[in-house]
Amino acid sequence: MSNSKDKKENLYKILLLGDWSVGKTCFLMRYIDNTFNEIHLSTIGMDYKLKDVTLENGKTVKIQIWDTAGQERYKSISKSYVKGANGIFLIYDITNKASFEGIRNWIKQIKEQVSPRVCVALVANKIDDKEKEEVSSEDGVKLSNEIKFPFYQVSAKEGIGVNECFDELIKQIVKNYESAPMESGQKLNNQKNQGQASKCC
Repeated sequence: MSNSKDKKENLYKILLLGDWSVGKTCFLMRYIDNTFNEIHLSTIGMDYKLKDVTLENGKTVKIQIWDTAGQERYKSISKSYVKGANGIFLIYDITNKASFEGIRNWIKQIKEQVSPRVCVALVANKIDDKEKEEVSSEDGVKLSNEIKFPFYQVSAKEGIGVNECFDELIKQIVKNYESAPMESGQKLNNQKNQGQASKCC
């Protein structure tokens, strides 16, 4: 009889990428513990949080979410972590057009670094601040259609859309990686990226 302690839990790694001050840390904390702190220290290098997620079929997977610094000097650090990702959120701030324009640079990094099976989604943050809007929802939709990634509009401050986009990305990640049982995600204590397959999203 097998011992349940011997079963290794699936671990899926999600990266939050985007320029400085687009709200990546707030986005993460809203999802992890449903809190928002408008005043916080900028992320230095990399930080991550773990969360157990129960899927629709009752199975539980562990999600490791990496919050990356967006400053130019830290982009080389981000690159070293991109290779092991199972999913990526590309985040921009609708009140900062430069952060939207910077998405193309992040896309370039992703294409150079990741397996085609990695799931990627485009996220427009701070939709609660329409008075300062510099990037319209139409602009976001247009870019999403061009790059062929799902598009979500969220407010980490108000908690709008955050859980939904995480739920959808995790669902797609699990579906994509479990389609090949021998390569179904990473295993705890063994975070080596395993193989490539067809693109998820």
